Amino acid sequence: MEKTRVSLLIENVDIFTVDDDYTEYKNGCIAVDGNTIVYVGDMQEGRAGYEGDEVIEGKGYLALPGLINTHTHSAMVLFRGYANDLPLWEWLSEKMWPLEDKIEADDAYWLSLLAMAEMIKAGTTTFSDMYMFMEETARGVDEVGLRAVLARGLQGPDESSDKRLKENRMLWERWEGKAGGRLKVMVGPHAIYTCSSDYLRECIELAKELDTGIHIHISETKGEVTESIEKHGKPPVLYLEELGLFEVPTLAAHCVHLQDEEVDILKDRNVSIAHCPYSNLKLASGFMPAAQFMEKGINVSLGTDSASSNNNLSILKEMQLASILGKAVAKSAQVLPAKEAVKMATINGAKALGWIDEIGSIEVGKRADIILLDTNKTHYRPIDDMTALLVYSGYSSDVDTVIVDGNILMDGRELRTIDLDRVYYEVDRIKERIMK
Repeated sequence: MEKTRVSLLIENVDIFTVDDDYTEYKNGCIAVDGNTIVYVGDMQEGRAGYEGDEVIEGKGYLALPGLINTHTHSAMVLFRGYANDLPLWEWLSEKMWPLEDKIEADDAYWLSLLAMAEMIKAGTTTFSDMYMFMEETARGVDEVGLRAVLARGLQGPDESSDKRLKENRMLWERWEGKAGGRLKVMVGPHAIYTCSSDYLRECIELAKELDTGIHIHISETKGEVTESIEKHGKPPVLYLEELGLFEVPTLAAHCVHLQDEEVDILKDRNVSIAHCPYSNLKLASGFMPAAQFMEKGINVSLGTDSASSNNNLSILKEMQLASILGKAVAKSAQVLPAKEAVKMATINGAKALGWIDEIGSIEVGKRADIILLDTNKTHYRPIDDMTALLVYSGYSSDVDTVIVDGNILMDGRELRTIDLDRVYYEVDRIKERIMK
């Protein structure tokens, strides 16, 4: 039988597909042609049917869909390790915002590259970012080869609020669907406590005009909820529902403090939540009851938030924390089992970003966003339930190979598309200027 030639063949690899049936293959095979998966399954059948221009020997490795970070602020890596042990409002208003005013466009490019390098090394292939100078982040995504959904962070009204809206529009006009289809753009109103009602309405209208979604922080702290009730007579979700925000696809970050009525609205409006457990805990904001929301039918994904509040960008770490603390909060060891945690980090993230038909699982016809983890480690032995071992024992440093859109971005933990020494040099230079 004549073999079909493909661009990449991964042989003898254990596979978690994260498809609807959570199909697993032992010593399986993945064939990739260009940016598309064309075969997933039995090794013998794959070897008989396909021949690869490039072949990866996968023995001792686990293949997963690329991890998806649905909420971060990548350029804030500059502030990693700064202003620790403070509550959110003090951390933002007294420490972060004064220094953020000093960041320039070129700074954001190098800082974003550092964040991307960290995310690749931790197995993230797609991230959703909200910040300023997003044109520079988009340029980095294009060059590095990652997949991203970008939103210009919006606040107002003030002297720059109209300018920010124009920047969000320009970001969409220049980058929506670009980088070989690896880039999407959303509208990014920061939160109800930084945006007036009229300004939020402007953001909603822009999202409708561009036919895109909204990325926003909701109910991150009890203080935010109290302020909303005092100012608007209702908690944040009810207030945003009244404004019409959920008429467009919405990605809501945090959602730590919700009333039952608010949860029902998010479900009915098909709002996806970005659960950021580590950041919420570090800032003492609380812990979102993810299992409870998922039982009600809400799509819950995972985000890291920024490296300044986390202090790293590892979705694997968030996956572990979400599962383990979810059990403690629910007082049940049965909630958020390992498979559900993996779905939060992969297919749920794809759904949250409107990319479920293209990414989030290893299936024929989907884009080849695949990571390989080295399971020949002491913490994976003895091998039994590999899903449980991944979630409860795994480390980000286990990620050996990262493939996005069929292109290898990291091999043997060596980055192929980022000059890390140059990035370190530039980031150190920026830190010296801004934080001296």
